[in-house]
Amino acid sequence: MSRPLVILLAVVLAAVALVAGSFLVASRMCSRQFSRPTDDLAWLQMEFHLGKGQMARVRELHDRYLPVCQSYCDQITAEKRSLQALLDEGRGATEEAVAKLNEIARIRAQCQASMLLHFEEVSRVMPPEQARRYLEEMRRLTLGFHEQIENSMSGDQADGHAHH
Repeated sequence: MSRPLVILLAVVLAAVALVAGSFLVASRMCSRQFSRPTDDLAWLQMEFHLGKGQMARVRELHDRYLPVCQSYCDQITAEKRSLQALLDEGRGATEEAVAKLNEIARIRAQCQASMLLHFEEVSRVMPPEQARRYLEEMRRLTLGFHEQIENSMSGDQADGHAHH
């Protein structure tokens, strides 16, 4: 066989091996990722490199906090519906509507404070550098995107609490 043909054959075989290997690795990673589709904390373990013991403690804290979070979101949703009913009456921003807005703000502030305390508790499970990164991100999300969190918890959306 001529040398150029051997080189070409070697390149083709190497390419086939590379494609097959990539496919197998991607398949394995995808199957591992989708084997726990309901695990809304898996990202935390991967992102912050938590061990099994740390993750078990984080799950315990998360499970304990969920009813607290749900309660705040339910309260906010009820007040928002009540406000909407007042506004739908067509009387505008009455004293009663303004009082509802103030109540929503009060509950939101309590909820955000509660979330920040929860995140601080979770961060104490992590190594210091990971804890710092985690708290920084959770504070940004909590204070910047709280409305999205409320909406996901309120039951108004089909996906419920899965992304919180």
